[in-house]
Amino acid sequence: MRRWTGWGLLAVLTSGSGAGAQSASTLEAVRLHRADARTRAQTDLQACEASRCADAGRLSLLVGTLALAEGDVEEARARLTGAQVAEPLQPYLAYYLGQAHFYAGDAEAAAAAFGRALDKASPALTARARTRRGEALLAAGKAKEAAPLLEAAATETPTVELLFQRAEARGAVGNATGQRADLRAVALRFPAHPYATEALAALEALKPPPRLSLAEHLQRTRGLLDAGATSRALEELETLAAAKLARTPVDRARVALVRAQVLFTAGKKKEAQEQLALARKGPPGVAAEAAYLTARRALKEDNATARQLMVALEKDFPKEGAAAEAGFFVGWLDIQAGHFEDAVKSFTAFEQRHAASKRQDEALWYRAFAHLRLEQHPQAREVLDALVNRFPKSSLVPQARYWKARSHALQGAGADVTAPGYATVITGAPNSYYALLATERLRELGQEPPAGFPESPRPPVGQGVPPELERGVALAQAGLFRDAAEEVQARTARIRDAEQALAFAGALLRLGEFGSAHAVAARHLWGRAFGARAPDALAAFYPRAFENAVQSEATRYEVSPYLVWAIMRRESAFRPEVASAADARGLMQVIPPTARAIAKRLAEPEPDPAELFSPALSIRYGAWYLSQLMKRFAHPALAAAAYNAGPESAVKWVKDKGALPLDLFVEEIPFRETRGYVKQVLADLYLYQAFYGDKAGTAPRLSLTVPTPATEGVTF
Repeated sequence: MRRWTGWGLLAVLTSGSGAGAQSASTLEAVRLHRADARTRAQTDLQACEASRCADAGRLSLLVGTLALAEGDVEEARARLTGAQVAEPLQPYLAYYLGQAHFYAGDAEAAAAAFGRALDKASPALTARARTRRGEALLAAGKAKEAAPLLEAAATETPTVELLFQRAEARGAVGNATGQRADLRAVALRFPAHPYATEALAALEALKPPPRLSLAEHLQRTRGLLDAGATSRALEELETLAAAKLARTPVDRARVALVRAQVLFTAGKKKEAQEQLALARKGPPGVAAEAAYLTARRALKEDNATARQLMVALEKDFPKEGAAAEAGFFVGWLDIQAGHFEDAVKSFTAFEQRHAASKRQDEALWYRAFAHLRLEQHPQAREVLDALVNRFPKSSLVPQARYWKARSHALQGAGADVTAPGYATVITGAPNSYYALLATERLRELGQEPPAGFPESPRPPVGQGVPPELERGVALAQAGLFRDAAEEVQARTARIRDAEQALAFAGALLRLGEFGSAHAVAARHLWGRAFGARAPDALAAFYPRAFENAVQSEATRYEVSPYLVWAIMRRESAFRPEVASAADARGLMQVIPPTARAIAKRLAEPEPDPAELFSPALSIRYGAWYLSQLMKRFAHPALAAAAYNAGPESAVKWVKDKGALPLDLFVEEIPFRETRGYVKQVLADLYLYQAFYGDKAGTAPRLSLTVPTPATEGVTF
């Protein structure tokens, strides 16, 4: 379930007397989906009713929605029926009453309630109310009335649920062709969803039943594999085999390739390799994919073997798409092995053989880097110039310009040659990691760097809650955080120009909605912030989010608050509700096992995983963890690397490459994700320090020497 981004808004609403009858602890319990949330809300309602307070209707709405969420439909109906709420909440009251009627089996009453919701709904609620009214009408046997509602809903938002429901409506009104199309779409595009199984059964019941093709079975298999449903992917392959659709050698090779992928995931390595051998006997396209899969698998065990396989693939299948990827990996593996002369040759060959590859700019960068490591500086600069000239919009341009200036310095050139190059990096990409490095290099030369940003961030002026956010505020006050989030998101989606975006971002910052403000800025204010360097736009990109909590916890654990903000910006973009595929949660993206380990070190009870969405807890755990990483690694680059990839990986990288200066060390971090992570965190850290640090003090310096980590210290 999605969580409201509005912890900041919640703090604003509950900081004074305007919070209404709900206590702050009740609203916090609701926001975190704590087990006692409903009990707390019921207690508040009873107290309100006893004192005849004006907020009984709003509390009844909250208690009703919580009862509905727990499956207590009759309690929900009792609380929602007859409740009186303010105008902004009325369509939501009708909507949730419709939900209660529907799940109680009264489809006609549900349809009527959803209709009332639809009459007064804001854009954020309209699609939901329209869809639910269509479903209720369909359940009430009124297919003709339901069909146009579900047609519009599924066309606008073709989710698996809506496609399946539209299929039902189409079938009920005699649109057999449309019904088959929707059922097929559900089965193929969402194979792991429960509706997919129902869709297949519904297709089988049609007369005559449509049959899936070979390509469609393989599409379902890949979809199931991507969803982590390995056993179901194997079952799909068995269904395919039983249908005897793979009639030609080409078909059998395609099936063998997909079967190999599934078997590898299932841990059946020997059987998978047998299938790969069959796939390699197929046509060039399939054989090349099989060879590429074999080579990628080898990367997990032995880089030298993987390189040999990539070389063979490129030679055997020069015209296939996999050949370009293989050619790139040959050079990349040369870099990883420290074979820089081979890397120059490999990437030169790649550029010649695969001129249409989207990796051309990256290949130029790695070839230049290999020249740098060989101390072939004129050659490196020639390649870097080619990168900038051929791909002027590439994200690699700032680093190409930095390393061109740096190569002059490494060759012994004076400040008259190197300083202009460093200055160009700062003025051209002031928010980048390479601007930070260039700033440090200029200071080494005794020169004052140009100001990347002449002014520090300054929030746009304004006051009060803008009309566009009033309904969102009312929903948050009522504890309907999911609805409040959708209301804000719907309003921000309708922003059309930078001036409107600026006003909206300013209002969101004032409400403490830092994640929403940052999202608005990222979509509409990039040019104003990093082109015009406008301080009002910068404020949404670099807010001092949750400032009291960050400052307090940073002080408690003796870590820089600017490092906390830099990590927070990279991890969650200031959105407390974010959860990753790895189950990292909250502002600082703490995973439950790490949270348990931190709680143990702090001698406190283990938190419920849901509590990791709490900004206060996330900031506290994140600040403590960063403080421990800084104690062990003594450099923000290493602390960031450890935060992203784990302390043991960071220790290994320092052991292998720690003798290099920082700029080269970071470029040789083997994980692409971690390299980018470290670069952004360092850039953001020093921007935060420059923007908000002690202006009277000495400008913060970035150490360009990689320290040796302490033997003891945090390991998780």
